[in-house]
Amino acid sequence: MKALTIPLKVVYRDKEVIAQKLTVSSEIPLDIETAWAKAKTSALLEFVTKGMVKFAPLNGHFPTIWQEGSTVKTRSLLFGFIPFGGTHTLFFEKIDDTQKILQTQEYDDAAKIWNHTITMGRVTDTTILYKDEIIIYGGVLTFLITLWAKYFYQYRQKRWLLVAKQCVKSKLSI
Repeated sequence: MKALTIPLKVVYRDKEVIAQKLTVSSEIPLDIETAWAKAKTSALLEFVTKGMVKFAPLNGHFPTIWQEGSTVKTRSLLFGFIPFGGTHTLFFEKIDDTQKILQTQEYDDAAKIWNHTITMGRVTDTTILYKDEIIIYGGVLTFLITLWAKYFYQYRQKRWLLVAKQCVKSKLSI
């Protein structure tokens, strides 16, 4: 697993500010079509974040499959019980089935900008390169939010390895 953070100039409320660009990548032993199908589900989000963040959708539930152009509002509970950031808004800007890119624009009271891009590339028929790229801006909290995000995305990618093991196991038992 690799993680890299670099400063990045972005525009927030018509002002140029310094955000952080966090990139976390891993090779995951899973075929790309299975991984991509899972990445587009709310069930996967809930699984890979379990223990770190619990999401409480404001309308009571997430859609089963994420849809390009849709917006979802939720409350984030750190470690399942600590409210953080107020209402968290996720706008699904791009879901590209050909290039395997899922891109959201997100924000809440703490993270003014949390733009997340997931990309997948085939390494072999049974292994992908999975990458989370997040642009984070939270004013004076940017550094702390980015530190937490680095740990969080490394955790998520470790949980992806559990997903891969479950998929391989279920294919073997058929």
